[in-house]
Amino acid sequence: MSKWLIETDDLAALLAAEPGADRVVLDCSWYVPDAGRDGHEDFRAGHIPGARFVDLNAISDPDSPYVNMLPEASVFAREIGALGIGAETEVILYDAGYVSARLWWMLRTFGHDRVKILNGGWRRWLAEGRPVATGDFVPPALRDFPARLAGGRVVALAEMRNLVDQGASIIDARTAARFDGHEGSGYPGVASGYMPGAINTPWALFYEPAPSYRFVSAERATEIFAGKGVDLSGEVITTCGSGVTASILGFMLEAIGHPQWRLYDGSWHEWGQQDDTPKRIKPL
Repeated sequence: MSKWLIETDDLAALLAAEPGADRVVLDCSWYVPDAGRDGHEDFRAGHIPGARFVDLNAISDPDSPYVNMLPEASVFAREIGALGIGAETEVILYDAGYVSARLWWMLRTFGHDRVKILNGGWRRWLAEGRPVATGDFVPPALRDFPARLAGGRVVALAEMRNLVDQGASIIDARTAARFDGHEGSGYPGVASGYMPGAINTPWALFYEPAPSYRFVSAERATEIFAGKGVDLSGEVITTCGSGVTASILGFMLEAIGHPQWRLYDGSWHEWGQQDDTPKRIKPL
């Protein structure tokens, strides 16, 4: 099992045995706008007892024209510190879909490695009939969270252009229909298609079906990457629609022992809006 995962049994035992530990269970459920759902409303309707809620929108760059971009370190520090998370706090992330890996990547990118993802998330917790709390959480005491941007984790647009030209190993987590350009990008004004040389590796391949919802094993992930023809001889760049599910690919790369990866933060939402970036559409 990945060192970045915690199982539901283990979390339940920790919560029962160490209620006063410097540990925060963080619900980071989030949905694209056209889903018609609100993560915070879902949290109020049901969550792991003692959990707190973080909104991806609140910890993303409020001034960027591109969605879900990394914020300034000061913004991230303010929002995370307001959740009662300090430098030594153990953070356990969960969600109702596919967002935890993005928060895992963000925390580590800002220098906080004391973080794990609940394997199977909220859906597995519910399926196993575990305790559920309702209502909002009481805001905790503010903590000092020392966010410092770590190097070697993020790719920006200018470098991404060069990487595409150089034939770098690029994997795209979007669905096949989105990647191929046969379905809209999901964002108004954003062109369809994919980057030249990118390999479509849909994020959903890395989760077991209901009622488990767990990440697949490292052995299975290795088979998936190999089956897609991903070159693991060097650095891999992950991308997707807006930088969220690209984190799942990175999470699984680390699970198979390949830490040489970076995430293109702007992803297709940025690339697709540039007039001069090459875009491909697969013929029907």
